[in-house]
Amino acid sequence: MATLLLAALQGCGGGGGGSAAPPTQNPPPSTPTTGLDSRPANATCAAWPRPDAGSDISLSRFTNLTFTQPVALLQAPADSSRWFVVQQNGIVRQFTGTTPSSASTFIDISSISSTVLSGGGEMGLLGMAFHPNYPTDNRVFLAFTTGDNPMVVRVSSFTSSDGGSTLNLASQQVVITVNKVYDNHNGGHIAFGPDGYLYFGVGDGGGGSDQHGDRGNGQRLTIMLGKMLRIDVDGATPYSSPPSNPYAGNAMCPAAGRASGNCPEIYAYGLRNPWRWSFDRDNGDLWVGDVGQGEWEEVNRVTLGGNYGWRCREGAHDFNTGGTPGCTSATLIDPVAEYYHDLGVAITGGYVYRGTQNTSLVGRYLFGDYASGRIWAWIAENATQPREPTQLLDTNLNISSFGEGNDGELYVVHYGGTLHKIQFTGTIGSNPAPQQLSATGCVSSSDAKQPASGLIPYAINAPFWSDGADKERWLALPNGQNIAVETDGDWTFPTGTVLMKNFRIGTRLIETRLFMRHPDGVWGGFSYEWNAGQTDATLVEGGAVRDVGSGRNWIFPSEGQCLDCHTQAAGRALGLETSQLNRSFTYTQTNRTANELTTLNHIGLFTPAITNAASQPALPDPFGTAGTVSERARAYLHTNCSQCHRPGGLTPSNMDLRYSATLVGTNACNAVPRSGDLGLGSNARLIAPGSSANSLMVNRMNRRDTSAMPPLGSNTVDSAAVTLISQWINALTACQ
Repeated sequence: MATLLLAALQGCGGGGGGSAAPPTQNPPPSTPTTGLDSRPANATCAAWPRPDAGSDISLSRFTNLTFTQPVALLQAPADSSRWFVVQQNGIVRQFTGTTPSSASTFIDISSISSTVLSGGGEMGLLGMAFHPNYPTDNRVFLAFTTGDNPMVVRVSSFTSSDGGSTLNLASQQVVITVNKVYDNHNGGHIAFGPDGYLYFGVGDGGGGSDQHGDRGNGQRLTIMLGKMLRIDVDGATPYSSPPSNPYAGNAMCPAAGRASGNCPEIYAYGLRNPWRWSFDRDNGDLWVGDVGQGEWEEVNRVTLGGNYGWRCREGAHDFNTGGTPGCTSATLIDPVAEYYHDLGVAITGGYVYRGTQNTSLVGRYLFGDYASGRIWAWIAENATQPREPTQLLDTNLNISSFGEGNDGELYVVHYGGTLHKIQFTGTIGSNPAPQQLSATGCVSSSDAKQPASGLIPYAINAPFWSDGADKERWLALPNGQNIAVETDGDWTFPTGTVLMKNFRIGTRLIETRLFMRHPDGVWGGFSYEWNAGQTDATLVEGGAVRDVGSGRNWIFPSEGQCLDCHTQAAGRALGLETSQLNRSFTYTQTNRTANELTTLNHIGLFTPAITNAASQPALPDPFGTAGTVSERARAYLHTNCSQCHRPGGLTPSNMDLRYSATLVGTNACNAVPRSGDLGLGSNARLIAPGSSANSLMVNRMNRRDTSAMPPLGSNTVDSAAVTLISQWINALTACQ
């Protein structure tokens, strides 16, 4: 997948850092009184139904089975009874029918190179293809990463010794190997085309776009990285290059490429990370979803010999024309469709629908986004802007792949473990979100700048960085519903919950965000922009950037960006956890200062009750005086980074930046970067003990370009945080 690293520092709703409970600190002293005497009745502020996003499709769960890191779903030729699920951990699972009770293992290749296959991120088992004449020719091809120095992405064939029930690991025959330096941008999808040749999509080798990264591999014809390869596996061993390939007359390329002479395996080039692609079963067109760098995701209709621009261009936009050889003289093919990163940040290629359901989408290309969960179709006549796709559905899935059955019906693969079938309903939905904040029921009917009477104010110990804005926060629960306090200190909210946050620059309200759990249990975010008269705020759909004066731009996040930050791994409702609210707070309703946990418990919000706030953990204020520099730095990372950098997060790394993780357990201390060093050189580490100058963590925090952390939602560096994290790292003597 893309190098997402969605550790977005600016939350879209309720502020905070996720679910891990930190070690107990000494919480601020609380008075014997509570801040509120009773729970306010909430008669007006409730989550509305989830937007349908103008969809004429829906998803239904396909089987009740769950899988581990699934990245592909397919069937064998001429066999519609069995399904095969490719898991990134090196295992292919199989099941029969549409209501199976269990799945079995078709093959497990994790022992080939367990350290790479289990490493997470973008490594692992990535693709699978049956020979077109299967089972007469019983070869099954798998694409996977293996090795460490060098690291490679490889295609091998395997055969069965038990009549097709399983594949024999010992039967492996290596077909093609491509060397690479970094662990990201592997591509890895394979499929046989209508011409009978095996196609292999390979990423540019990763490492980012800096001078130490991909080095323009997509444009280098002497290397197989950044290409769509096409080989013939039915002739010479292990393969030959089809005579119609652009450079077929040359000898096949070594794994590491060559100094001169274009690689005959190349079918097309100029790709960054072709993550999922397919052939139109009706006309043979090759559709490729190519993951973008910092701004644009693109769909290409790939043809023989085509140059699709990376890294001269990202989508249809100039990217590095002065730094990549050949950009000024190359003939570049623009994408068919593209979308900006306010809608999603990691495209997942899909299929042209050729099934039998009655829908106007027959013959249209459907695709999605791994991070935002959106699904689009390319319908040229619907585009109001060049290359603008038509959004069909907004889901809460991490779409790692689409699947196509032998009957042409389409499926969605959720990286979280479930499979879903696409149903065409023919209905058109709308957005139920009120256009004006004053109509939401969450603010006062007489003064939209004030919360409705049913909302409860709160604050947190370690706030998000929001480009220097001041914030106010409230929560609204359905009457009679409570907050479930989990064993790790995170809080789970009932359906109907609304979290509201105001953003101010000086005394001026800029934005109000509502983050809510819709009646179907799915979370969603909505952004409202305040008018100049400060009388009301208007819904911003799809995100926006506004000039708020003094040369300052303010980012209004899109609905998709809210879920990019409020990750499922962190429980969606960030900030609202025991360690964040174990603090004193002054309640304006009563003008009393009291501990928030004590107050919320007193008015009956918790299940189970929190009866003794003094016994609970408390995060230190990163810029306060309590706690050590290390504790304050770790609190900052917990809030601003750990929602993505944690187990199950959306990042292609294994960092764990929760407060509860030990320094060794962060997997960042003294760790060599595997996705580019941003020019820091051989001494670069994610966290370099004693040297903030050699620490990528500090480097990324101190910039606002495509390599920045956070990668979205912020225009301004948090200089105080850079100083804090630098002080912490400089004081480290070891990873303990």
